[in-house]
Amino acid sequence: MTKTLQAVYEKGVLRPLEPLELRDQQFVNVTLSDEAPPEPWLDAERLAACTGEADDAVSLEEFRAALAKIPGSLTEDFIAEREDR
Repeated sequence: MTKTLQAVYEKGVLRPLEPLELRDQQFVNVTLSDEAPPEPWLDAERLAACTGEADDAVSLEEFRAALAKIPGSLTEDFIAEREDR
């Protein structure tokens, strides 16, 4: 079995943040990483795809100008989405 999980190191002991299906005193291999876990709302796959398509030649001002040309307001859409939750 291979499983990736989060744990907290407290007083010399790693404490998993979720239950583990292990027998008492069962030996396991542990790989550590101190990288922060991805945000649960973040679509890492989509972010990677968009990052690959990004054009650094476009300035923030040009981007804002392009967005300003979109008619209407997204405010109502955000409010409606929040109400659906």
